[in-house]
Amino acid sequence: MTDMNSGNFQIVAVYNGSQKQMKILPGMAIQWPGGDIPLDVPYCGFKNDNPDCHERTIGMHQMISIVLFLVLVIIFTVTVFVYRKLKLEKELVAQLWRIAWEDIQMSNLEKALKSTGSKLTLSLRGSNYGSLLTAEGNFQMFAKTGYFKGNIVAIKYINRKRIELTRKVLFELKHMRDVQNEHLTRFIGACIDPPNICIVTEYCPRGSLQDILENESITLDWMFKYSLVSDIVKGMVFLHNSVIVSHGNLKSSNCVVDNRFVLKITDYGLSSIRKESDTEDAHSYYARKLWTAPELLRLECFPPGGTQKGDIYSFGIILQEVALRRGVFYLEGDSLSPKEIVDRLALGEWPYLRPSVNPQAHSEELGQLMQRCWAEEPSDRPEFNHISVLLRKQNREHRSNILDNLLSRMEQYANNLEELVEERTQAYLEEKRKAEALLYQILPHSVADQLKKGETVDIVGFTALSAESTPLQIVTLLNDLYTCFDAIIDNFDVYKVETIGDAYMVVSGLPVRNGKLHGHEIARMSLALLEAVKTFKIRHRPDEQLKLRIGLHSGPVCAGVVGLKMPRYCLFGDTVNTSSRMESNGEPLKIHVSSATRDVLQEFNCFQLELRGEVEMKGKGKMTTYWLLGEMKDSD
Repeated sequence: MTDMNSGNFQIVAVYNGSQKQMKILPGMAIQWPGGDIPLDVPYCGFKNDNPDCHERTIGMHQMISIVLFLVLVIIFTVTVFVYRKLKLEKELVAQLWRIAWEDIQMSNLEKALKSTGSKLTLSLRGSNYGSLLTAEGNFQMFAKTGYFKGNIVAIKYINRKRIELTRKVLFELKHMRDVQNEHLTRFIGACIDPPNICIVTEYCPRGSLQDILENESITLDWMFKYSLVSDIVKGMVFLHNSVIVSHGNLKSSNCVVDNRFVLKITDYGLSSIRKESDTEDAHSYYARKLWTAPELLRLECFPPGGTQKGDIYSFGIILQEVALRRGVFYLEGDSLSPKEIVDRLALGEWPYLRPSVNPQAHSEELGQLMQRCWAEEPSDRPEFNHISVLLRKQNREHRSNILDNLLSRMEQYANNLEELVEERTQAYLEEKRKAEALLYQILPHSVADQLKKGETVDIVGFTALSAESTPLQIVTLLNDLYTCFDAIIDNFDVYKVETIGDAYMVVSGLPVRNGKLHGHEIARMSLALLEAVKTFKIRHRPDEQLKLRIGLHSGPVCAGVVGLKMPRYCLFGDTVNTSSRMESNGEPLKIHVSSATRDVLQEFNCFQLELRGEVEMKGKGKMTTYWLLGEMKDSD
């Protein structure tokens, strides 16, 4: 190297080429580029032909490519996530599920009820295709339907004064629109316009599974039964694997059949806005709990959406309904009320109470499946996927192919329909003959013929309002009023005894006894009548309001049919006279209640009563009476 001071060359190191070693002379130092002695041959060679160098270079390129790819994937993922998030928020804001009440055209039955102007509360058997539950435990079909965009739809009213559209509720409504399966009733939308808050879904005209099982005129072979049960399983398999997760209210009345004889499950989802009726009686409340799993009955706070294992238990109860066709939770040899059954299930005492299994009515495998489904321990119950496999194995001997199955269904239903039509036609003709005979006994033939033709009849004789109105106006008024009243009392367990002039006499507990429910039914009916008369319009005097007085009294009566030519069901006794005194000593637009009726109503703990005081009654002396103000409702 060259000395910087003298410019002379100096030896600072000696390189041994044979040993490939570099020896630094004492006192000398070299600053090597990179801090190390350079190689004899560069790593990639003088002509860049070292294969190791190529592999290293290619490896670096691959690493860079992978890093770039991962960065692109992350960017794409974030972009998709943000897009879906924005799209979701847009759908939530758009509220595509929302239906305006004005867009729903009510069916004729709904119009008749709405026209009364009363707020009728029906005790319905938990589904869009529910039935009116009478005090005797009988069911009267009542399908709540309407028309939306030209199609008939099922309408499920929600027992709420308003719906708060929280984020949770919006997500539930969106999920309902997204869930689509051939074995679930299609969610069309919801109306949140008070007071008409309701859910609108697909309408299945064949009725519910419970209605079919209770109709003795419909015969079901095992192939048909297996088909219906399989449809339930398919719908529940899809539901349990969807965002809704569980049903929570599965029962035979929530399984409906469409035009193609396909069973579909309804009343699923929307657990945040569904609410149990607060006006149903104790019998209907406990009857609705017969499908509920024991572990859920023991909870103080019932899970809004239920549990999957609870759905399995409910399916087991439905399975027994289908197999035996003797009603829900049939117990051979025992006669327990729904309340007694529910209370024993909640206690969970050994031996556990379960429905009867009859090997003569179904296969042994089906009986074992029922028992596994309603096992006391939820973990012992099978999943719906496993149930589907078991049913397919059991159904092989009962089916041939899909076409034969469908043709058999249609043939069986057609045969049942023909028999039913023939039977109903004969019954209609017979009732028509009896009605005409009775009409001719009550009215002159000329008047009766006019009524049958739908013509207006001027029947003279009513003189209470003759000084201010014409007879035709009085007849029209009473016809409108009693048509309105008759439509209302049909929804309660009451019987109209007679109508004389402006007096309207109604009784509950006769001719069929209903215990202390008579006071409950009469009170609710009276409130409905009073509400209706407030909006009732007199055609020839639209600015005037009818002043209705109502009197209630409870007690024993003597009842019987009087007369042969024109038989009438009449009531006699002190209770009838006292009821008349309660009405005549009342005040306009008020409900006057005796102490006896007040004692009955207090047991239900849902009526608002106000003490009136002592009132002098003709033939009775002083009586302590009350005003019935209304029925208490839970506020949301």
